[in-house]
Amino acid sequence: MTAVALGMPVLPSAVRAGDVSLPDDRPRVPGLVDRFGRTATDLRVSLTDRCNLRCTYCMPAEGLPTLPRDAVMTREEIARLVGVATRDLGVRQVRFTGGEPLLRADLVDVVADVAALPARPEISLTTNAVGLDHRARALKDAGLDRVNISLDTLDPDTFARLARRPFLERTLAGIEAAAAVFDVVKVNAVLVRGLNLDHAADLLTWCLDRGFELRFIEQMPLDADHAWDRAAMVTAAEVREQLGGRFALAPDEEPRDGAPAERFVVRPRAGGDPLGRVGIIASVTEPFCDDCRRTRLTAEGGVRSCLFAHTETDLLGPLRAGADDEALATLWRTAMWGKAAGHGMTAAGFVQPARTMSAIGG
Repeated sequence: MTAVALGMPVLPSAVRAGDVSLPDDRPRVPGLVDRFGRTATDLRVSLTDRCNLRCTYCMPAEGLPTLPRDAVMTREEIARLVGVATRDLGVRQVRFTGGEPLLRADLVDVVADVAALPARPEISLTTNAVGLDHRARALKDAGLDRVNISLDTLDPDTFARLARRPFLERTLAGIEAAAAVFDVVKVNAVLVRGLNLDHAADLLTWCLDRGFELRFIEQMPLDADHAWDRAAMVTAAEVREQLGGRFALAPDEEPRDGAPAERFVVRPRAGGDPLGRVGIIASVTEPFCDDCRRTRLTAEGGVRSCLFAHTETDLLGPLRAGADDEALATLWRTAMWGKAAGHGMTAAGFVQPARTMSAIGG
């Protein structure tokens, strides 16, 4: 296994030649298993580390240095690695992330390539929707199954303060275009104390009226400024309290089945028929590491077993050096076998990863 903290490693000759072996203590099974009995079937693929927003909980106002073009996976390399994941490693779901994946000029082709794989996965996209109005139909026709769209507020001034860009109308245009062509549209929101905490119920009302499922996400320590403060973070309990002023929430009876969001059935506070569902992703205060089923590829082809890992296993270097698919699969299996039991945020001495969410991919 070629594990690195950042950057491209020097490849051992055995990896270049495709002579790679699994750890002795790992069971000889094809999937992405780890020491704690979990199997990863959900792959998140970052297509770029570039973004056209500068959200306060993710990037500094001036942005971040971006990867050189030749360090980023090409369309063909993405298709090959996703093909290995779906054919040989048991991956059933693929979500394209960023940065902002809409900044990839070849995004439609990337989706079409993955949709054409013999073991076709469910394909989704996480996006801020800026520009989606021009590409939603083409993405649907290429094989995209659903979209997850980031929207933290419906107020233009608050949007501009959070995203540091006055793009609310462009995001809403993208959401409208997505709703016209996709059966499933999910909306992701991060609440920031002092900015949009009191917008939660209004945002849920807006989503329920349009048939969207809203998921509130606790702010995680993945910001570029390393200014995250657990004491200042809006918790899942506070989200439920905010929503409880207008709605009645009851735990969803459908199994969670490894999903990051705990889902609730939403009814009017005074009672009545269900209005829809809302999810809360409480990675910090109510972690779900015990049932995590995700594996990640960064834009430069590095496997991350966890958002909060401090190492990556490079696949792109071996691929470009001539490694065959079985060698790539073995590297990937080995990386996931070493996955930690949890993200460790509650442990003394927790250290935030050097990489930000925009560099990792969500």
